[in-house]
Amino acid sequence: MAKEITGYVKLQVKGGAANPAPPIGPALGSKGINIMEFCKQFNARTQDKPGKVLPVLISVYNDKSFDFIIKTPPAASQLMDAAKIQKGSEMSNRKKVGSVSWDQVKAIAEDKMPDLNCFNIESAMKMVAGTARSLGLTLTGTSPF
Repeated sequence: MAKEITGYVKLQVKGGAANPAPPIGPALGSKGINIMEFCKQFNARTQDKPGKVLPVLISVYNDKSFDFIIKTPPAASQLMDAAKIQKGSEMSNRKKVGSVSWDQVKAIAEDKMPDLNCFNIESAMKMVAGTARSLGLTLTGTSPF
């Protein structure tokens, strides 16, 4: 018989750096999850991605056990790494803070493809390009569309 899911917890944690301090500890403690067990498993599975922000979806079962799925880093953080900027623009439609090429957008879209709600790479590229524009980045090169 399958276990019954009692809830979900969504977190964004740096790879290989999970610890019981806030925000992880209080979020998991309120659901009754063993915090140290989650930290050990998460750090073991993400030791190859140190420092990258990784979204994680934790499924909590009625016997206080858990499973978790680690997703790809957010498109915004990948774009900021590609453009070598610390944060996006306050006024993204007026003040541009950096630029990315369409090749970089395609690489990020291919990486994010399993987590995006689209079927082909062109749609994924348009979604990532929209995120780039909202960060205040300009897209260089010729558009492939």
